[in-house]
Amino acid sequence: MSRNAEVAALLEEYAALLDAQNVEYKPRVYERAADNVRDYPEDVEELAAEGPDAVADIEQVGDAIAEKIVEYFETGHIEELDEQREKLPVEMGALTRVEGVGPKTVGDLYEELDVQTLDDLEAAANEGRIRELKGYGEKTEQNIREGVEFARQVQGRELLGNARPVGEQVRSYFADVPAVGRCELAGSLRRWRDTIGDVDLLAASEDKQAVVDAFTDWERAAEVIEAGTDKAAIRVEGMRVDLRVVVPDEFGSALQYFTGSKNHNITLRNYAIERGMKINEYGVFDVSNVEDPDAGQRVGKRVAGETEESMYAALDLPLIPPEMREDRGEIDAAAAGDLPDLLEEGDVRGDLHVHTTWSDGNDTIAEMAAGAAEFGHDYVCISDHATGPGMVGGVGLDDEDLREQIAEVRAVDEDADVDVLAGVEANVDAEGDVSVADDVLADLDCVVASPHSGLGTEATDRLVAAVEHPSVDVLGHPSGRLINQRQGLEFDVREVARAAADNDVALEVNANPNRLDLWGGAVHVAVDEGATLAIDTDAHSPGEYANVRYGVHTARRGWAEASDVLNARDADGVREFLH
Repeated sequence: MSRNAEVAALLEEYAALLDAQNVEYKPRVYERAADNVRDYPEDVEELAAEGPDAVADIEQVGDAIAEKIVEYFETGHIEELDEQREKLPVEMGALTRVEGVGPKTVGDLYEELDVQTLDDLEAAANEGRIRELKGYGEKTEQNIREGVEFARQVQGRELLGNARPVGEQVRSYFADVPAVGRCELAGSLRRWRDTIGDVDLLAASEDKQAVVDAFTDWERAAEVIEAGTDKAAIRVEGMRVDLRVVVPDEFGSALQYFTGSKNHNITLRNYAIERGMKINEYGVFDVSNVEDPDAGQRVGKRVAGETEESMYAALDLPLIPPEMREDRGEIDAAAAGDLPDLLEEGDVRGDLHVHTTWSDGNDTIAEMAAGAAEFGHDYVCISDHATGPGMVGGVGLDDEDLREQIAEVRAVDEDADVDVLAGVEANVDAEGDVSVADDVLADLDCVVASPHSGLGTEATDRLVAAVEHPSVDVLGHPSGRLINQRQGLEFDVREVARAAADNDVALEVNANPNRLDLWGGAVHVAVDEGATLAIDTDAHSPGEYANVRYGVHTARRGWAEASDVLNARDADGVREFLH
């Protein structure tokens, strides 16, 4: 598996540390390089093995950055990054998780108040010391104080988009370890939760010690936290990775048990008890003739456990997909033969929400269209930001800009290998109005309306008003949340879903791992109300089309089928819905 995201994160940290010290220009250079490294289609580690010149072939990666990347793969460190960490010994990730606290604020607070941690920041806010700094004030201090609580809630939880690649890298590594018979991800990572605590893996082997030794010897392990005879923990890219090794005959039962969720397992255990069975991490046991079923874990006749399928089959149930195991009625549905035929990654045929250099994207319309074709899509909609609430720095397009862009989209569409639709991501203001003139909206193929301002408030009426706008086709990232960074809007999902169904508006499952908005529970409600979904990546470069898998599995967590998803239809089917 590629380590591109790992390198990109280091470059972003370097940029943030420079930005915090008011270094000009260089932070943006490193941020752009990080974006291009993350999206690079090949493994940067392989380029690094060829030397700096090969790495410098990546767009926006100059010689100095290329040398740092090579240095990291050769030594495990970037000396200049370590030096910057010493200059500014702060918990940059934790502090910037507080809404309104960016790198420059971190730098100011360290310089003036010696703030290094969340505890330091909270104390400074509670003691009224932040308001005394030039350029801050009482309101800023209050916002920071409120933001610390949210930052604490998410502390220790890693984004699915960061954790999943690490887990897959370990699994790939184990594919070449002879002692490993099988290896699977487990826990919330296997259920595709939007955030995870630790990366959990389960391996099957007759030689447990050999597997543990291979795990702790992995070159990617920055630290060995603990190691025993059948389980171990290491740290990779700041994340804890836990391994448990079981005998092959108990792999299926262990996988079912350690996948969870806890509530799913409790309900399944009770379901088994009612049928004279006992289910645990060692298998399914018939205890109908056992006087004391609780006398031990392996009491009774073992009837299943080698495979996960056998665990459910022993209870006359079909295999329940991991994403559904959240105790939302999935066991009753399985017993009744009513499990949905869940959406698959290959069902999504296009993307209705992507950005270009016309707003805040990194690539042109033609390049995004070519990237969509290369990814395997049949169509793509260019949905750059319009001006309006929440747009800063001149990012959004006004009505005149949009008219010019429509003409370019039509020109690109003539030669592209995919259908290229003209769209916009309009802004939903506090009243639910859309920030583009009606006559311009009428000329577009697809209108995505998204909230970008006034977040953290109750907004059911606001979102319903947007859905009822006659030109809106998709309600984009409905809550506006950024996971672990800022809270989104609060709203009655069922009421918004009903309005969407009534007005033929799709609700977006934004597949960007920072958003995953709608989330699984909300998707479940939307599907129940008959609303249509749109799984979009919000891509700002072609490499981000691959994020669609996070949207698909989030939709699966909400029991979505292909028939529920707008862009699981072909281009003609999408155009029919839009018009």
